[in-house]
Amino acid sequence: MANERQGVWGRVRAGLRDWSVPRQLRGEDALGAAAESADSRRTRPRLEEADRVGASICPYCAVGCGQLIYARGDEIIHVEGDPRSPINRGTLCPKGAATFGWLSNPNRLTTVKYRAPGADRWEERPLDWAMERIAQLVKRTRDETFVRQLPDGTTVNHTLAIAELGGATLDNEENYLLKKLLSGGLGMVFIENQARI
Repeated sequence: MANERQGVWGRVRAGLRDWSVPRQLRGEDALGAAAESADSRRTRPRLEEADRVGASICPYCAVGCGQLIYARGDEIIHVEGDPRSPINRGTLCPKGAATFGWLSNPNRLTTVKYRAPGADRWEERPLDWAMERIAQLVKRTRDETFVRQLPDGTTVNHTLAIAELGGATLDNEENYLLKKLLSGGLGMVFIENQARI
């Protein structure tokens, strides 16, 4: 029992000797060696492992904050704000700071999934197939539900059967063109943008 107590006190004394606060209180260099511990001297920056860095733009909104993407081989190991960017000067909002999490999430979908009407499971399909299918369904729905005039003769040229939810990464010019296509070209009425929601 006595040996066990001595062992515990020995570990406590060693920890106190290694702890930086007592050394700093004794007047040693508070920002230099006195601030270090055995653990802090062994700690290495995780970005030291990166063999390349790429510049990117945050995908979450139209602000366009710059990001640095650090990789080791083909694996992304870190994402941070780009200090060279005049927009964010190296900072990221909580959504932008979470970019690494969604990039490396094992549950992230990276292929097109399709579930046929009445089916009980999803199938993988090519992106070209999905884009063509969406275009065909939009055209068919518009053609089947397009209203030129109301019963009282008022011209409306619209469809109430299709809605659109835009992404917040679109800038003003892209949103303008999208609005022209959807309302003017297709006659859609229900148009919203994720940035407002």
